[in-house]
Amino acid sequence: DICKLGDTALTGCTHSQAIHFGQLAKTLAMGQGLAGLICGTAITSQYLATSFHVNTPMLQSFFNYALLCVTYTPMLLCRTGNGNILQILKRRWWKYLLLGLVDVEANYAVVKAYQYTTLTSIQLLDCFVVPVLMFLSWWFLKTRYRPVHYIAICICLLGVGAMVGADLLAGRDQGSTSNILLGDGLVLLSASLYAVSNVCQEYTVKNLSRVEFLGMVGLFGTIISTIQMVILERHEVATIQWSWQIVEKCWLLLSAYALCMYTLYSCMPIVVKLSSATSVNLSLLTADLFSLFCGIFLFQYNFSGLYLVSLVVVLIGFIAFNAVPTPADRSDPAASSSSSSSSSSSICEEGYDNPAAAHIDVTEREVAVSIIAEEEQQGGGGREEEEEERQGGGGREKEEERTKAKKRRASGPSQNLQRGNDDEDVGRSTKM
Repeated sequence: DICKLGDTALTGCTHSQAIHFGQLAKTLAMGQGLAGLICGTAITSQYLATSFHVNTPMLQSFFNYALLCVTYTPMLLCRTGNGNILQILKRRWWKYLLLGLVDVEANYAVVKAYQYTTLTSIQLLDCFVVPVLMFLSWWFLKTRYRPVHYIAICICLLGVGAMVGADLLAGRDQGSTSNILLGDGLVLLSASLYAVSNVCQEYTVKNLSRVEFLGMVGLFGTIISTIQMVILERHEVATIQWSWQIVEKCWLLLSAYALCMYTLYSCMPIVVKLSSATSVNLSLLTADLFSLFCGIFLFQYNFSGLYLVSLVVVLIGFIAFNAVPTPADRSDPAASSSSSSSSSSSICEEGYDNPAAAHIDVTEREVAVSIIAEEEQQGGGGREEEEEERQGGGGREKEEERTKAKKRRASGPSQNLQRGNDDEDVGRSTKM
């Protein structure tokens, strides 16, 4: 029976391992889908800038936030109780106001950086989001990383370095050099703001709800982007030559950009809930590579074999990062509740790595259960008879010994159960 139980436990762990690898493949596929959406936003933005001289990042962001507001904010209106929009605004309005401001300025800063620095600097410095995310996750979400996670991140960054090297060899170091220091500072600022936004997103979708996050970001993002667009971009919008041909093509490109961003914002919380914000951002490192592959056909970029090497290296780092779960700090109650979804896979992983320890643990528990069940079923009669024979006594002392033995058994494993007669107690404790 013990061997059968051990085999069952190992089979369960193997099944959990299969589920974990299936979830890993799902996360990888969904993460690359998000990278494809970012590639779509990059291509449409480049067409708007090169073909129609439209450089209006706040106008483009406004359409995205407006779609989020129209879609998800009414869902909060239909809710009752604490999930209603009035209760949310009453309790947390200033938090979502700051979150909307952080998200809007992160999008604006990275687009603005292209006017001052080179593409190579942006691609390199944009990876700053990963260490900031890890620090914020460690500090606020109580995520604890293992050495394999740091090695995986280094592998991903090596892949990004290979991509930048391929750009330099292909002569694709494009962009402005009017104020490189300002441009690099904007990239670092954007990466830090993105990290803050993503950590807040992970906390919200894992503890509150995805609809609340998207509805509030859409509401405050629309308000903030509208005000900022009127202040900063009214002259750029007014100077656009709005001929019929330009209007038709511009609106198609703006619509494509808005749909890509809307889909990205709607799907990213799902992937974050399955994995983590750090994992999703590692997966998004391939977005620049997808843009390069598309640019080979659309913008006649020069191809380099290092692009493929970079893609493979980034994917290897991403798989290595997600292959081992990130444990949370057990001393923090909030972190233990948020990490409950990955605890079972971690236990099975430990048992898989050390099957002997798992078998010993199962054996000890089975022996303890067998002893308790045997004692309850026998009722201690045999031991009492042997004691009576040894002592050779009778009368009142024997009766007291029987009463004490019954009391000791009644206060044993079944003391917390609802007591009926003795047979019912024995049956229940045996099941336990």
